[in-house]
Formats: sequence, structure tokens, C-alpha cells
Amino acid sequence: MGRNNYFIFKQFTVSQEHSAMKVGVDSVLLGAWTNPRNEEPVLDVGTGTGLLALMMAQKTNAMITAVEIDEMAAAEAAQNVRLSPWPDRIRVVHSSFQEFAASATRQFGLIVSNPPYFINSSHPEDIRRKKARHNDDLPFNDLLKGCAKLLTGTGSFNVILPADIAERFVEMALKTGLYLTRSTWVKHSQEKPYHRRLMEFSLTPTETIESFLVIMTGNEFTEDYKLLTADYYLAF
Repeated sequence: MGRNNYFIFKQFTVSQEHSAMKVGVDSVLLGAWTNPRNEEPVLDVGTGTGLLALMMAQKTNAMITAVEIDEMAAAEAAQNVRLSPWPDRIRVVHSSFQEFAASATRQFGLIVSNPPYFINSSHPEDIRRKKARHNDDLPFNDLLKGCAKLLTGTGSFNVILPADIAERFVEMALKTGLYLTRSTWVKHSQEKPYHRRLMEFSLTPTETIESFLVIMTGNEFTEDYKLLTADYYLAF
């Protein structure tokens, strides 16, 4: 599926030579799991290579804004968009999310983010990879406040995080008026603990729909995982 500095999906290709964070399972899971409304504007926070924006473009007719703080990653995302089937529907913005949220004049029916999540941990030496992986530049509180401001009343905010910090994120979300409406726990194999949590939030409190996903059984991908990602991965 991946070759050197690019990654080929069924309907688009992602170049990733200049982005600090490469295409990974987390973003593919989030993009495949997210259920957008077909016409409502979409915001991708921390787009990196542009993967999530491209996945949303494939499954909707919506106009999409992709925000990225890193200049080189933003340029590469813009190039990936230009070479995709949807160049007229995706706009890449080089900006911090805080600045974007402060100046935005529109709201979005869907916000997606695979955000940086390392907190108070040792930083990798490469400064660009640090920015992409650690949340110094986008603390959870800033992300949540911005999303609460930018969501339409019926919109949703979709995110993927490590399972061990997801509950704290849910508690922080409540303080900003965002309620967990859907949740899927993810584990690599049946023998492993759950290591990721896909979460959907809205501005309206409701009962949380919870589910579970296992990626591998033995050396094979599970049918649930193949069904979820089949619209994107060439192998499925």
C-alpha cells in the first residue's frame, strides 16, 4: 500500500516527503469511521499530508477547509489536493488552529482531527516532528474550545486518541460544552489491550453509542476492519 515517499489509495495518492507525520493507521481509521453529512462544510484540524481532508472529499460533496501549522506540510497537502479528483472543494490554510478559530467567520457541520497528543514527555530531536506529535502548539483545551466555537448546532467533532488519555479528553470536552455521542475502542489484536479510541462529540447531550474494533486476527485483517476501510485501501 505504501511506497517510499507516497501512499496510494483507491481514489487518490498522498505524497509525504515533506510532512513530519506520515500516513498512518490512526488517520485512516478516523477518516473511514467518520460519518459526515453530505453537503455541510468540513474542517480538518492539523491536516498534515491532507489525508483526512481527501478522505472526507471522497465520501461527501462538501467544501473542506484543511488547517496546518507547519509550512512545509501545508504546501505538500496543497499539492496533494491539486493532484486529487477534488481540487476545487478543498482549501488548505497555513495557520495555527488557534489563529484560525479566532478569525473564522463561518461554522462547520463536521470537524475532524488526528491531533498531537504527547504531553510532558521527552521530545524527539527533530523540531517539526515534535510539533506534529506533541501538543505544545495545540493543547487539548485550545482544540476543544475552538471546535465548540466553530461547530454548527447540529454538527459533530470527530477525533482519535490513545485509549489511556481519551477519558481525560472526554472530561475536558464536557467543560467546553461538547458531549460524547459515539465511541469505538480499537485494539490491534484480540490479545492486546485497547490502544486507540475513536470519538464523536456534539453540542447536544445524548446517550453515547459505544462499539469495539479489532484490526488483526492472527496474520489476517479482520472482516470488520476490511469493511471499514475498503473504500480507501487498495488491498481490500
